[in-house]
Amino acid sequence: KSILYEMAKSQDLWKQRIAMMSTFYFIKQGEFDDALKIAKILLNHEHDLIQKAVGWMLREIGNRDFEVEYNFLKENYKSMPRTMLRYAIEKFEPELREKFLKGLI
Repeated sequence: KSILYEMAKSQDLWKQRIAMMSTFYFIKQGEFDDALKIAKILLNHEHDLIQKAVGWMLREIGNRDFEVEYNFLKENYKSMPRTMLRYAIEKFEPELREKFLKGLI
């Protein structure tokens, strides 16, 4: 797993994206820690490909354990890019989605 952290911290967009997307394997195994740590590393990334990948993996975590995703978002949503947030909350109930988008959580 250490290579994923190296890739996430690199300056190469594609390595960063691979690092985030590779956590999907662990997410499917019910292991969320590495995905959340890498998401935190990439939290303020300016490129939409990274924002989409992080949001997608957060959504996948939520598909398996809503509370884990919710707690991560509650702590970080105000500092994450809008695209990342929108991908992450795509499947939330409309009322909860609105609260996140309006900064009311």
